[in-house]
Amino acid sequence: MDLRSIAQLSLLNAVNIAFLILAVLSPLVIVASGNGLKVGYYRQKCPEAEAIVTAAVAKAVKANSGIAASLIRMHFHDCFVRGCDGSILIDSTAGNQAEKDSPANNPSLRGFEIIDEAKSILEEKCPNVVSCADILAFAARDSAHQAGGLIWEVPAGRRDGRISRASDIPGNIPAPQFNVNQLTQIFAAKFLSVEDMVTLSGAHSIGVSHCSSFSANRLYNFSGTGHQDPSMDSRFALSLKAKCPIPTSNSNSDPTVHLDSLTPKRLDEKYYIDLQRKRGVLTSDQTLMSTPSTVRMVKINSKYPSIWRKKFGRAMVKMGEIDVLTGSQGEIRKNCRIVN
Repeated sequence: MDLRSIAQLSLLNAVNIAFLILAVLSPLVIVASGNGLKVGYYRQKCPEAEAIVTAAVAKAVKANSGIAASLIRMHFHDCFVRGCDGSILIDSTAGNQAEKDSPANNPSLRGFEIIDEAKSILEEKCPNVVSCADILAFAARDSAHQAGGLIWEVPAGRRDGRISRASDIPGNIPAPQFNVNQLTQIFAAKFLSVEDMVTLSGAHSIGVSHCSSFSANRLYNFSGTGHQDPSMDSRFALSLKAKCPIPTSNSNSDPTVHLDSLTPKRLDEKYYIDLQRKRGVLTSDQTLMSTPSTVRMVKINSKYPSIWRKKFGRAMVKMGEIDVLTGSQGEIRKNCRIVN
């Protein structure tokens, strides 16, 4: 038996376990949303669909815990550009730079091979049934479960888009230097509230950031002053400077730092505690402490983690419904990297 066969056998054994878990967690009825998506959408068409994705994610996170943050972020970046249509998964061609190769995604986004693996098995079991967009939505949910025990039902039935352009990203993906007003505008354009914005920001409880995304303004030259950002704790800034030195002209190094200093590998409420201690890494994180309304939300989320967990699941479902393609729209890609 070759290595691929062994890997597939191992994954299929994990599928059986995942299928049992989902059977316990899932309701017995199919719940529909107003946009054509349904919880339990594949229950008749491909009963093991969600379990196969769950198993693939579990195996990947066990091998590399950092993958969980990347898959959640991948779903976020997919939904905020052209809607949740799996366009983030499409490869670039000679005549087109795809979303995944935008500086906003490359080289920071990882885990595409996990989606590929799940899709390959699904195409063998249920050809031309399960969309790449749905696989990504399931994978984000399963990543949150692996990283923090969160669980929610994912309405499915998305179809895959045929267009992926890096040029669509500016103005749609929040930048790490955004302030709270800029973030609010971006989220509002996707019909997400300020509460959704603060709740989803909690995904930064896991994952890392490249120093280049924040060090210049936050650590060394805030607004051209030559000093650190005053909204950052000075001791925390010193620790970050040790990890993110001023780059030299002949250096290609771009180190990474954890976004959550307390529990960097656990998806939990500690991110919000960091913010209250002025230990948010990105401007777009610490800015949540700049208005009374967002400060109140941050404090509630840190004080009542069980409430935040429920809100996070609801906000992820709401985000997962942005501009979805359903019915006869789009397609079901056979290979998530290539349009049919």
